[in-house]
Amino acid sequence: MTNIITTQNPCTGAVLQTYEGWTPEKIEAAVSAGHVAAKEWGKQPLATRVAAVRRLAEQLRSQAKTFAELVTAEMGKVGAEAAGEMEKSAVTAIYYADNAEQILADETVSIAGVNTWVSYEPIGMVLAVMPWNFPVWQVMRFAIPAITAGNGVLLKHSPNVTGCALALEKLFLDAGLPRNLVTTLVVAEPQVPQVIDSLIQDDRIAAVTLTGSNRAGAAVGAAAGRASKKSVLELGGSDAFIVLDDADLDAAVTAAVKARYHNAGQSCVCAKRFIVSQAIAEQFTDRFVAATKALVVGDPTSAATQMGPLARPDLRDALDQQVRRSVEAGATLLAGGKAIEGAGNFYEPTVLANMKPGMAAFDEETFGPLAAIAVAKDDADAVHLANATPFGLSVSVWSASNERALAVAKGVTSGAAFINAITASDARVPFGGTKKSGYGRELATAGIREFTNARTYWAAKSA
Repeated sequence: MTNIITTQNPCTGAVLQTYEGWTPEKIEAAVSAGHVAAKEWGKQPLATRVAAVRRLAEQLRSQAKTFAELVTAEMGKVGAEAAGEMEKSAVTAIYYADNAEQILADETVSIAGVNTWVSYEPIGMVLAVMPWNFPVWQVMRFAIPAITAGNGVLLKHSPNVTGCALALEKLFLDAGLPRNLVTTLVVAEPQVPQVIDSLIQDDRIAAVTLTGSNRAGAAVGAAAGRASKKSVLELGGSDAFIVLDDADLDAAVTAAVKARYHNAGQSCVCAKRFIVSQAIAEQFTDRFVAATKALVVGDPTSAATQMGPLARPDLRDALDQQVRRSVEAGATLLAGGKAIEGAGNFYEPTVLANMKPGMAAFDEETFGPLAAIAVAKDDADAVHLANATPFGLSVSVWSASNERALAVAKGVTSGAAFINAITASDARVPFGGTKKSGYGRELATAGIREFTNARTYWAAKSA
């Protein structure tokens, strides 16, 4: 069983760095120090915590170029998209710095004869198990509110972005946060299940959050249940992008291409199943295929590149198998459909039509540049197809009538619904899923309160 982590450039295959996974003794030392730091941080006035979060926003912006280059090197994200992660994280830090006093303020409850209020208090150290697809943003959208609320963070990041993970720990220190308040654990893949389970059972860990696969989420959720601990899970998605027959086709196609191929399709909350009204299905499909074929795929460090490689070879191979199984089941291949020869984990932007429930690319989460198009007879059928999935993260509906689109969206089970807009997370609104897309919320008021103790105070009034 190896204890070595090797990071590779997904564009070239070149080895970037090797890291030795931490020993149990080193992990124990980190947990012990983090527990102490979190307890002390929770005692700090909110104004102190807010000031630190403002400094964090400054560091996110001042180090944006260096970080973006590291993200691109480790997981292949196009440069502009990598820079976007940094800015989105900075904006989120500013949002919480501006709004924390209001969000975390005591809430008075009017009850005759008593003084009653609810306080949102820190809970301690939170274990965060984070994925590679947005190496900075995924961490920051949890860590910023958690720290603002007075908690500490123990980060177990994906091994293939270990460089990003360690740089993030330093970023918090550069912002002047206390040492050990945010700690990155370096854990090699074979040790991950045992390490995560033991940490969740540790009394010094107050709660756990995970963004990742359903398999990983089920394991973490079960472990948290055994330990009677709070957990927040943001899991997979197979979002429907519904185009009704009165939609602006130009706008819908432009948005659909961006929604599917952003980050090479490696996002839980991007459009994956395109459900199109029968009357416009041919027009939409023709335009979408043409736009897909026009995408510039290549070196993510080039300003001309619109889509880079997949993050790892196994991800590319898994996507290829989903394409093949779907075609064997009756799907029609209209674009792409194979790995691009040469160095790197590149896969052609791919479009499958005649998709139906029961096909791999319809039933399963696809994590790569694969668009699945299904035709709906009417609005009710579009809702039926959108719901024919175990996932429920978000839905996007396109129509000239907001009222009609909203009626369709309300029929789809999801954590969010977007009308004539691409699904996305935003600091000002809660983010999370339903069904097998997880539970709990990140961002906004709901997100920061997930990892607080909503504590009731009840004091009899003096006679």
